[in-house]
Amino acid sequence: MDLKSDHDNLKQLSDMELLGMVKNDSIEAFEELYHRHWKKLYTFAYKRIRSKEITEEIVQDFLANLWAGRKSIVIKTSFEGYIYTAVRNLVLNCIAKETRRNAYTQFVKLFKSDEDYSTEQTVHVRDFYYNLQKELSYLPEKCRSVFEMSRHENKSNKEIAAQLGISEKTVEGHLTKAIRRLRINLNSLFF
Repeated sequence: MDLKSDHDNLKQLSDMELLGMVKNDSIEAFEELYHRHWKKLYTFAYKRIRSKEITEEIVQDFLANLWAGRKSIVIKTSFEGYIYTAVRNLVLNCIAKETRRNAYTQFVKLFKSDEDYSTEQTVHVRDFYYNLQKELSYLPEKCRSVFEMSRHENKSNKEIAAQLGISEKTVEGHLTKAIRRLRINLNSLFF
């Protein structure tokens, strides 16, 4: 059998059959799934993100994670349902992260701006900023570094992980810990 007929045979297989081959380390089957679904996943994510670079990153991350986790994938419905749900979740995570980052950036801009606010507003903003910095200082060093790289330097989890030599899951854990502490300890300033 030549390479062309192998490729044609793969085209005849269902997604689930290809996935079974992928679980057995078939790079050819993975490439077939990649070619079948990349453009549709890209279009699906792009409609929600509207950024070519971020959309490409999301789809590439999903496909890399699919390959990396191929041995443990369990699909209870359809392959298409699984991949669209996974990409949708990555899109929602990206949007939520960007929303938090934008809110924090706006807060910092407000604090640093030269606009004339009422004395009461200025006092509240300065108190909040002081308390924010104080709470950040109580975080463990690595946790604080991850939070500041994410929020102040606008680095992605992947960039932070690479720079600090830790996994993306560890970065997510540090961010969750920092945000939880800030939410709990700064909540009293608003109520």
